[in-house]
Amino acid sequence: MSTPRRSVRSLGLSILSLVSLSSLSTASSGLAGTGLSVVFNDVYYYISPFPSGRVPMNPKSLSSVPTVFGFKPVTVIQDAIAESEIPDLFTKWAAEDDVFQTAFTQAIFLAGSNQTCLTKREIIPGGATSSIVGLNVTTVPSGPYFLEMATGSLHPVSRLYEDFAQAFLQSLIRNPEGKFQPMSAQIPGSASLTIGVPSRLYFTKTAAKPLAGVRLAVKDIYRLAGVKGSNGNRAWYDLYPASTYTGPAIQRLIDAGAIVVGLQKTSQFANGETATADWVDYHSPFNPRGDGYQDPSSSSSGAGASMGSYDWLDLAIGSDTGGSIRGPAGVQGLFGNRPSHGLVSLDNVMPLAPTLDTPGFLIRDPYLWDAANAALYGSNYKSLVSATPNYPKTIRTVSFPASAGTSASSKILLDFVSALANLTGATVKPLTLATEWTATGPAGAAPLSQYLNTTYPAIITKEQIKLVRDPFYGDYAAANGGRLPFINPVPLSRWGYGDTLSEEQLQAQYTARETFMGWFNTEILAPVADETQCSSSIVLYIGSTGGQNPRNRYGSAPGVPFGFSTGRVSPFTEVPDSVFPLGEVSSTSSITGKPEPLPVAVDVMVAKGCDGLLVRLAQDLVKAGVITIPKTGASGKTGGKILLKARGF
Repeated sequence: MSTPRRSVRSLGLSILSLVSLSSLSTASSGLAGTGLSVVFNDVYYYISPFPSGRVPMNPKSLSSVPTVFGFKPVTVIQDAIAESEIPDLFTKWAAEDDVFQTAFTQAIFLAGSNQTCLTKREIIPGGATSSIVGLNVTTVPSGPYFLEMATGSLHPVSRLYEDFAQAFLQSLIRNPEGKFQPMSAQIPGSASLTIGVPSRLYFTKTAAKPLAGVRLAVKDIYRLAGVKGSNGNRAWYDLYPASTYTGPAIQRLIDAGAIVVGLQKTSQFANGETATADWVDYHSPFNPRGDGYQDPSSSSSGAGASMGSYDWLDLAIGSDTGGSIRGPAGVQGLFGNRPSHGLVSLDNVMPLAPTLDTPGFLIRDPYLWDAANAALYGSNYKSLVSATPNYPKTIRTVSFPASAGTSASSKILLDFVSALANLTGATVKPLTLATEWTATGPAGAAPLSQYLNTTYPAIITKEQIKLVRDPFYGDYAAANGGRLPFINPVPLSRWGYGDTLSEEQLQAQYTARETFMGWFNTEILAPVADETQCSSSIVLYIGSTGGQNPRNRYGSAPGVPFGFSTGRVSPFTEVPDSVFPLGEVSSTSSITGKPEPLPVAVDVMVAKGCDGLLVRLAQDLVKAGVITIPKTGASGKTGGKILLKARGF
């Protein structure tokens, strides 16, 4: 441990250094504290301007504890333990929390005594002497704090991290009124934001707060009280004020205890964009896998890049209209879900197309996934974690290879199908949707590829033009002398197509979708009454094969997303579709010249309303060792350094 003189250094200060953080008032002077940053034992921290409480203390009892700007690092222990048990408690804390470090233990406030100072002794073997002070305040959670000596206020701390994947748009903290504000902290980094995460020790999971302390990142189409959003467009960000309230979807997660740490980048207006060719207003996030320069997919690009990069982030909420969660999950080797349509309100969320829009997660832990789904979707989500599932006895595979041959990804996919069949006791049957449609679909209907060729682009363009583009254009023109705002190439080209469609043409595509939905949800993925089975079958299609898609590759000019593919099935039929990471394959990178690992993933669909079945299946597959919980780093299998962050020293 560093000596006190060297262990505390000023990094940055967002207010006058000698003014009390907790005493500033916007009502009286217009001057408000926004927190301050320090370096403590070579770790960057942010001291919140919002104290958790106050403690009576004698400054003399902490005279040996280092001070920075009138703040002293301290630890609060609310556990009813003896002094002899403190070392074991600190060992446990250090293992489960990345914010706490033993340098905070030079001053310990221990519950259970009214005395000003109990004792001074060496708590950590070989460490500094700790001043142990009695604590009779029960409302301040255990954990590390900075004590403001002028007021006795205990200020919670966040550890600061560099957003080297450039996944975030803003770093946020929540104030006592429930609104959010930017976290005013910056640590060294190359063109990247600083994100702060609070100590996990401040939070205790309960039945009412199952997500207590879970660190959540939010896609920049969800509005948060006090926060300006951009939808991936700078003109939008500058034109509109901060939201006055948080939408119901995110509020449900907050009410369940989740801690929002930042707003994350999305491709513009949630349209699909490639990293180099299409992102103009903002820079696309970096996919950490392999050589670190693969396209992160979109539109939930920030969510995928961050969950593949950062151990300190637990959960990211995105949205999926035509693949905006499933794409990033596949190429970053994560779990990701497009849920059954309509499970939760999307009020105060920018729409691409409400007919198809869904909110879902990108996540590494399938056990947390279940709790997050339950919090977000409420009673519309039927968890099977505490039940014994009766898995469907038919597995349908779409476009799977007939044999492994010499393809490493084919072997991974076929091995998974075999293991899934063994786990569920199901029979595997290939599924060709076009053939099934011709055989059992509506009499006289066109082939599937023709029947649904323009359905997706018609719906997303016409709905977003009406709900987003036209109001935005009108507001921008009124504020800027009739001018148009800048729009990235992809949404601009799509909206142009939508302008050529009549209302009658749009209605025809709604009818086509409804017809296909009725057929698919009867002939292919019919629901069953038994909630432990829920679905008549399980449908698999290939999500990612580990192919390279480097972000320095220029493609053709953006066009309209015509066509039908298996990835369009869930948007058209409202069934849940989840990505399961299976493994990875290596190929020689066009950038590094070395073999680099990239993810292989499968998409799993079941009948509408059977979302809980998918999560339980993921948990059972992890438990059986068929798939593994993905790691952060260059490899989802083994972790490893992200080449973007490789150090030469």
